[in-house]
Amino acid sequence: MIRVGVAGAGGRMGRLVCETVAGQDDMELVGGYDPFHAGEDVAGVEIGGDPTCLEGSEVVIEFTNPDVVEDNLGRWRSHGSHAVVGTSGFDAARIASVADGWGSGPPNCLIVPNFSIGAVLMMRFAELAAPHFSAAEVIELHHDRKADAPSGTSLATAERIGAARPEQSRAVEPRESVPGSRGGKVSGVPVHSVRLAGLLAHQEVILGSAGEVLTIRHDSTDRVSFMPGVLLAVRRVGEFPGVTVGLDRLLDL
Repeated sequence: MIRVGVAGAGGRMGRLVCETVAGQDDMELVGGYDPFHAGEDVAGVEIGGDPTCLEGSEVVIEFTNPDVVEDNLGRWRSHGSHAVVGTSGFDAARIASVADGWGSGPPNCLIVPNFSIGAVLMMRFAELAAPHFSAAEVIELHHDRKADAPSGTSLATAERIGAARPEQSRAVEPRESVPGSRGGKVSGVPVHSVRLAGLLAHQEVILGSAGEVLTIRHDSTDRVSFMPGVLLAVRRVGEFPGVTVGLDRLLDL
């Protein structure tokens, strides 16, 4: 039985994660931490307002705010708990900072830009396609309550495309008559962020060469699409020492 705590338990994703964990035969939900929802009930446990409420968790699932996630990770490590991180906003610099502070483990830390299996495959397909096209761009679309832009998934995608295709080749680099109209560049790859009510989590990778365009798109239309990846991460985080990024190794990609 895996003893699991959830940080950010009062949020939309946190509540769904709590309910999902509580329904597993091989997991026990031992606590939820969220200072903004302390005292509320979720999946049969009372949400605590102090991080000590998650002491005793073998694994802590982190779905909090980008501003507090690194401090939280230091706490979970000091408790001896593995961490599974779903908080967005992890670029290469932040991942390096966490890896430096975390060390070799155990406990272990798994940072997951996107828990959707389809999204993980989309990123891998884009990485495989990138060397065969002149250039690529990423468009990510999310609901209007998402606190960060660009998304962690788009950052990871662009970094992987840039590593696979370091030279992005275009006939010209256009001058922006409106600043920001070409998006923000990540590893040389333009990334464009859309925030609108009615969206959940969507991403397009567009790759182009002379005479052809390849578009790879993934859509999450319900947050339940993230739960299989969350459960996989909880079950296997103990197998990967130190800090690991993404579900690729867990899926043998």
